[in-house]
Amino acid sequence: MEAVILILALLFVAFVALGVFVSVKAVKAAKRGVDRTISQARRTVEDTTLRARSLGQMGVPGELAQLRVRLRTSMKATQDALHAGAAEDASLSESVGLFERLSVHGRELDDDLRQMERDPDRARVAERLEGLRERTERITRSADSLRWAARDRARKFAEDDLSSLSEQIDVESGALRHWSTVDESAGGAAAGQWPSEGHSEGPTEADRARGTAEAIEPPDPRQNVYPWQKPARQPQPRPEATN
Repeated sequence: MEAVILILALLFVAFVALGVFVSVKAVKAAKRGVDRTISQARRTVEDTTLRARSLGQMGVPGELAQLRVRLRTSMKATQDALHAGAAEDASLSESVGLFERLSVHGRELDDDLRQMERDPDRARVAERLEGLRERTERITRSADSLRWAARDRARKFAEDDLSSLSEQIDVESGALRHWSTVDESAGGAAAGQWPSEGHSEGPTEADRARGTAEAIEPPDPRQNVYPWQKPARQPQPRPEATN
């Protein structure tokens, strides 16, 4: 009895521990989902604000906003292209690794540009603006190079696959036409071997055997009665003589 109670207690503790573990995992997953949603919303708002600044502001603030928009747009497009291509082409894994290293420099530059936007010393910011332009140009040029190389690789594979598929289809089409011609020729030859209705190519073996038997044993003329032949008169019984 004590053993049964101990087993039930252990099972209860195990179920409670499992429930707590599942609950914690669910809470963490929900928290990650909420954090991801908040981050995406914050990034969308920031991108929209930057675009508005790049179009609405003049001078150094407007140029800083334009640099940030250009940087973030190029990096986001390259990230999407590489991750989408790596799912189908394992050779892009090295390119993804290079982009991750480039992303470190991109995030540092974006932070510097953000600080320059908030810096009240516009003269000092204007002095550093040329260096910020060069860094933005180098990072975006590298990101664009990776993105277009990945796209060219995917397009080349698609063209090669289409060419191979077209060749296979041409071969299969030729084979189908070849067998169709052979079938028609065989069907015509088979049809020519059968005599048409009402036409006989000659006496068969059975006909020749029957003709030979008739020649050896002529038919009995009594079996053939023709219309112009009258039946022979049967003799009438003679009357008996009377005394």
